[in-house]
Amino acid sequence: MASFSLLSSLLISLTFLFSLSYASPFSLEIHNRFSDRVRHWAESRNHPGVWWPQHGTAEYYAALAHHDRALHQRRSLATTSPQELAFFDGNATYRLSSLGYLYYAFVELGTPNVTFFVALDTGSDLFWVPCDCKQCAALSSPSYGVNFAFNTYSPSKSNTSETISCGSSSCQEVQSTCSGSNANCTYKISYVSDNTSSSGYLVEDVLYLTTETIQPQTTQASIIFGCGQTQTGTFLDGGAPDGLMGLSMSNLSVPSILANKGYTLNSFSMCFSEDGIGRINFGDAGSSDQSETPLLVDTQADLYNISLTGFSVGNSSYTSSFSAIVDSGTSFTYLSDPMYTDIVTSFNSQVEETRASALSAAASFDYCYYLSSGQTSAKIPDIAFTTQGGSSFPVNDALLTVVSTTGNTIGYCLAIGKSSGLNIIGQNFLTGLRVVFDRERLVLGWQNFNCYDSSASGPALAPNGYNPKKTNQVSVLENSSPRLTAMSSLVLLFVVTMLFM
Repeated sequence: MASFSLLSSLLISLTFLFSLSYASPFSLEIHNRFSDRVRHWAESRNHPGVWWPQHGTAEYYAALAHHDRALHQRRSLATTSPQELAFFDGNATYRLSSLGYLYYAFVELGTPNVTFFVALDTGSDLFWVPCDCKQCAALSSPSYGVNFAFNTYSPSKSNTSETISCGSSSCQEVQSTCSGSNANCTYKISYVSDNTSSSGYLVEDVLYLTTETIQPQTTQASIIFGCGQTQTGTFLDGGAPDGLMGLSMSNLSVPSILANKGYTLNSFSMCFSEDGIGRINFGDAGSSDQSETPLLVDTQADLYNISLTGFSVGNSSYTSSFSAIVDSGTSFTYLSDPMYTDIVTSFNSQVEETRASALSAAASFDYCYYLSSGQTSAKIPDIAFTTQGGSSFPVNDALLTVVSTTGNTIGYCLAIGKSSGLNIIGQNFLTGLRVVFDRERLVLGWQNFNCYDSSASGPALAPNGYNPKKTNQVSVLENSSPRLTAMSSLVLLFVVTMLFM
């Protein structure tokens, strides 16, 4: 597995559409995306990338009608194609810098159901949650940036829980230190970050999923996951404090279990929106108009690896054969030489702004630039990869904006890190795309997509239509809320912390 968690200056604070309670099986208070409660939260945070209309206005009803039409089209399609499944609380995903800059989703486990807010990682195998804790992250903390407390799982409190024994074939999928065939199947996963790990034992219980049809049907999928008794390192410091869902090609990953048991097709998709609110759908095999490239099968790793034959930066094109891992658990993109040097030097030769060594030192990215006083835009060269088979993989979001203590955008960085050997296409290069991980056909699919409208392709837009990348400009948000409180925060927030492998 290869996956990283990276702390960034893009502090995206989100509140969530659900106020959760935990009675018998489904006790949920659900809030419409356009409800007053959600709108009031958005206004209080001055979130620049998300817009909620005033209740009762023409814009409010237009937004609801647009949402209904999109949902109706999706449901109509679902009645004639193999079913797709979403988490019971919905298919929305949330990217939070306060929790390691990963994508998260609400999931329901056990009977009665307990809600978890888990990180989604295509570079990890096992799904685990904090459970019968010996050493787990705190259930609540101001640093988490969310308005609800996390939970822990206990097999003894779930009527549908079963412990996996050492004699089970599933136990062979983990490096267990079993003491006998009837003993609990223990696991310990160590990650790249210093002293970061999760350990415990395997259990089997129900994961609640739902169809997105006119008459939604709930599926209680029996899955295997880790009862994480002991977490260390980054997991105690804000990275995936309420659990992590592995989405790799491993037999123990959630997509593999769902497909092997016949719940869905052996494929799933993730949509990555510019404002950090995306989607995940299990069983989504993509569409006929998407671009595709073969997945490289590696018997030693269960990663989504693709072959690239070249890339372009603005008016410059390069031929170069290399492979790269597509990883939702990596915040930024990492390339080794010669690809890294070719891209950054070509980019640097085509931009007009002045290199900013101070920003580079703070941001841990080599190529950062100052915006001059009063500058509202910059001409940024397009970046795209050419994949095996000839399809172009567009990069919609290669930049990281730098915001001053007063909330003004003062510069930007080309958010590509230099790797010593492993090439990783991270979250920032997936922005604006719906990415289909088709494990049945062994292809990776993608297309520009609006994550808010499942029936429409095209550039991904935030709800208010603001999309600076569409015109290749960096927009200065003069009225945005401060994302940094001090230069020391800038240094800390840009420290690259390896998390998942």
